[in-house]
Amino acid sequence: MSTSKTTPPTERDQGAGFRWASLSPFGKPLHRDLTFQVLVGMIVGVLLGIVVPAVGVNLNLVSTLFIHLIQMIVGLVVFCTVTLGIAKVRDFGKVGKIAIKAILYFEIITTFALAIGLIMINILQPGVGMHINPADLDGADQVTAAKPMTFSSFIIGLVPTSAVGAFAEGNVLQILVFSALFGCGVAAVGAKADPLVRGIDSVQRSLFWVIGRIMRLAPLAACAAIAYSVSSYGLDSLLSLGALVLEFFLTVIVFFLIIFWPVSRIAGISLWKMMRYFREELLLVIGTSSSESVFPQLTVKLTRLGIKEEVVGLVLPTSYSFNHDGTCLYWAATSVFLAQATDTHLGLGGQLSLMFVLLLTSKGGAGVSGSAIPMLALTLAATGTIPVASVALILGVHKILSGAFVFTNIAGNCLATIFVAKTEKAIDWTIMRRELDSGGIRQPTR
Repeated sequence: MSTSKTTPPTERDQGAGFRWASLSPFGKPLHRDLTFQVLVGMIVGVLLGIVVPAVGVNLNLVSTLFIHLIQMIVGLVVFCTVTLGIAKVRDFGKVGKIAIKAILYFEIITTFALAIGLIMINILQPGVGMHINPADLDGADQVTAAKPMTFSSFIIGLVPTSAVGAFAEGNVLQILVFSALFGCGVAAVGAKADPLVRGIDSVQRSLFWVIGRIMRLAPLAACAAIAYSVSSYGLDSLLSLGALVLEFFLTVIVFFLIIFWPVSRIAGISLWKMMRYFREELLLVIGTSSSESVFPQLTVKLTRLGIKEEVVGLVLPTSYSFNHDGTCLYWAATSVFLAQATDTHLGLGGQLSLMFVLLLTSKGGAGVSGSAIPMLALTLAATGTIPVASVALILGVHKILSGAFVFTNIAGNCLATIFVAKTEKAIDWTIMRRELDSGGIRQPTR
């Protein structure tokens, strides 16, 4: 069976003749279902980390290699997606309207995320009573704050000194700016640029083919990442900070219920059906803690949902740079947790100042993979109240927390794209409902 042009390799029909008993709950043969494979990989990773930790410690190479393979082409995917999105619209007023709506949405939701993160950590107070002296923490020398960022340096940093340099450094925000300008240039040329548009479209399809092959390593990468975490820090060290982990998981659940669920209702979709549709991507980011690992798949699947390409091409890449709902929850929770653990007084005024700084630093870390810890250290240094060295306290559980906040980021990015698309009336609702109801399953013939 041939694959439609918007179907990624991971979602292809598995052919006819399979018995229903051999299918996973997601409609594919169990051994070929990516969701099942990643889940098994994570379970095996935990067992490896416990039983043979010496092997688990050395498996970080595998997960790192997988993420590097994705990072190798994600910049090009962003470039193609944004350029095609703008070039096909050829209406600068419409492009600007979509961008403004998206950024306004991002700012509102991330502000709610920071507020909820601060409220929950103050209610549950998992760090109270720990009485930690930051100077005594092992790993304090591993904590390095990011460089302080002012508003002017942030604005200047939006524009790369070299377009090639932006791709070489993997700076998604700079790639986004360059792609938007290039897309506007292509749109301005008009019909004469049609061969170029077709060429970029062909490049994008080729990149999706490459992504499909790389994704075959996803279960192995998830296994390696989990095994490394358990082997490196041990279950005891992870359990010792279990209160913070449980608090953060509860905070994520609360955020989904009081923010994402109402937004999904306004957008006219079921939050559960949306998450089921993107189940493979959401499960993968839990294992790898890398949002970049699923960007190409999200681009394709959002388009398959019936959302116009120009909206997906503009909103999704922008959300990767500005819409860090889960990361904001993480920064708010861990900052106050460290204040509680080190007996640092942080009153209402101090927490409001912290929230303001986080609104700025969350944009400073945009598009920088693995920036959560450095940007947290920068935030603490900027406030000047919580000891920066105390960040070492959460290094042991950062991997667990990062899986949760990257999961939230990806769900938030998908929901943001659908929400903006609805406001633009850029959704084919017949396709949307059919796809969400099916869960993205291609039913095999009996």
